Amino acid sequence: MKVIDAHTHLGDFPVFGASIDLEGLLGLMNRYSIEKAVVSALPNTLTREAIEKHPNKFAGLVRVNPHEADAAAQAEEAITKWGFKGVKLNPLFNNFLPDSLVVDPVMEVAARHRVPVLIHSGHPPWSLPWSFERLADRHPDVTIVMAHMGHGHIVYINGALDVAEDHPNIAVDTAGMTMHTKIREAVERLGEHRVMYGSDTPLGHPAWEIPKVQVSGLDEKQLHKVLYENAKTIYNM
Repeated sequence: MKVIDAHTHLGDFPVFGASIDLEGLLGLMNRYSIEKAVVSALPNTLTREAIEKHPNKFAGLVRVNPHEADAAAQAEEAITKWGFKGVKLNPLFNNFLPDSLVVDPVMEVAARHRVPVLIHSGHPPWSLPWSFERLADRHPDVTIVMAHMGHGHIVYINGALDVAEDHPNIAVDTAGMTMHTKIREAVERLGEHRVMYGSDTPLGHPAWEIPKVQVSGLDEKQLHKVLYENAKTIYNM
């Protein structure tokens, strides 16, 4: 079984009591037969070093805060000079709504370079799924990945599927989403090409995130798409 992890991190996360360095992430990938991983970090130099040392193992996402005046320039540099494959935004930590106009300059960089934008979802007030609608409408040429598929609240999970179903440029990843049955529903409603496995490492773990996908009721072709092919295609790995 081939696996690409579409949602991992490097660095320290003291608020969660978690941390992982490059060797730790590589060890976890080897233990669970994960061929490649999509990774983001603060500082972004951690991601850059991972790509430089293991270019065949990682696709990097540049983390930017759209409130910063040079956010678009940071994204541009990471994509054009460092070989990053997309952008990571976290409305929860940086206090903005996904559909805020402050996000547009970063989205325009993503559109210009044809890379996806991964955005945290699932926590009020900053990252609820309904705040993705106008952003997706304004930037139809950008693939927006709704991370966590609404996360742990059933109302938000259902909302994520409703919003994504209405917007073909929205994909979802399964990282940290609590209901295995909703993975099959996501595939049925969005199509097998718009759902990706993610672990949220080190905040989550492939030991339970991979089986969550495996027991969701997908057939072998769908499992291959969700566990491997979709991340490879969306992140151009």
